[in-house]
Amino acid sequence: MTFSIVARDPETEAVGVAVQSKFVGVGSVVPFAAADAGAVATQSFANVAYGPEGLDLLREGHDAATVIDRLTEEDEEAPQRQVGVVGQDGSVAAFTGDDCFDYAGDRQGETYTVQGNILENEATVDAMAETFETERADDAGLPEAMLAALHAGNEAGGDQRGQQGAALYVAKPEGGYDGNNDRWVDVRVDDHEEPIAELERVFKLYDVTLLEREEPEETRELDGQTARAVAETLADLGFYDGEPTTAFGESEREALEAFRGMNNFENHPLPVIEDALADGWDDADGDGEARMVDAIWHGLSQYDRK
Repeated sequence: MTFSIVARDPETEAVGVAVQSKFVGVGSVVPFAAADAGAVATQSFANVAYGPEGLDLLREGHDAATVIDRLTEEDEEAPQRQVGVVGQDGSVAAFTGDDCFDYAGDRQGETYTVQGNILENEATVDAMAETFETERADDAGLPEAMLAALHAGNEAGGDQRGQQGAALYVAKPEGGYDGNNDRWVDVRVDDHEEPIAELERVFKLYDVTLLEREEPEETRELDGQTARAVAETLADLGFYDGEPTTAFGESEREALEAFRGMNNFENHPLPVIEDALADGWDDADGDGEARMVDAIWHGLSQYDRK
C-alpha cells in the first residue's frame, strides 16, 4: 500500500527516493540511497535487506536490472515484493511481483522509476511519471520534482487504504551537513493526516536551513507594504517592538537578524534573507513564522543550489 519514485539528477549526481504509504514511519523501511552507488525503494511486504544489498551490488558495477535479478532470484517471497532501482551509472529498473495486491505496477523513464501497490488505479503511477518528467523539463530541482510526483500520484488516486507516512531521502556527493557525508536531503513524516503536504512543509524548512544557494549579484531591500507586513510579523513573533511602517531600517533589520539566528538560517546572509522576503512574500502561504519561512523559501528558489 505504497507508491514511490526513485530518481537521479545526472548533473549533480544526486540520487534519491520519495515515498508515501498508509504505513507508519515509512521512511524507515522503503528508501535507501548512497551517492557512490544509486538509490533503491523496497516495498510491498518489503525486504529491507534489498536496500543495503542493492547498493552494494551497484557499487560492484552491476546495472539496475542485474541488481534486481540478484535480489529476487533467491528470495522465496519475491512474488510479493516490489522494488525500484536507479544506479549512478544511469541504469533504471523495477520489479513488481505477481502476487502484489492490485493495483500494482511500475513505470520507467530515462532517469527514474515509479512504482506502487494497493493503489486506487493505474493512473497513480502514470501521473507520477508524467509530472516528474514535466517538472524536470521545467528545470525544477530533483527534490521538488519528486515531491510534485507524490502529490500527482495522490491526486490521481493514490493508496487504496489512505495516507499516513511519507519520506524524501536524497544523497549527493559531499551534500550532507558541512560537506562531511552524502545525506543531502533527509526528511520524514511518520504519522499525519496529509503526509505529503506536511513533508513538503518540512522540506522547505530543511531547504532554507541546511541547503545552500548561489548568492544574488544584487539584493533587494524591503519596502512598501511588504516591509510593513514583515515588520508586523516580526513584532507578533516578539522580535520587534517598534511601530511597523513602509520603511525597513536598522531596527527592523536587527529584528530580522534575531529571527534569522533563532531559526538557524545562517546559511544565508541577512541581505539575502531580506531579498528573499521581498521577492517571496506575495507567493507565500500561512501566517506568522510559517509565512516567513515560506516567503524565504520562495525567494531563495530563484537561485541555483550549490
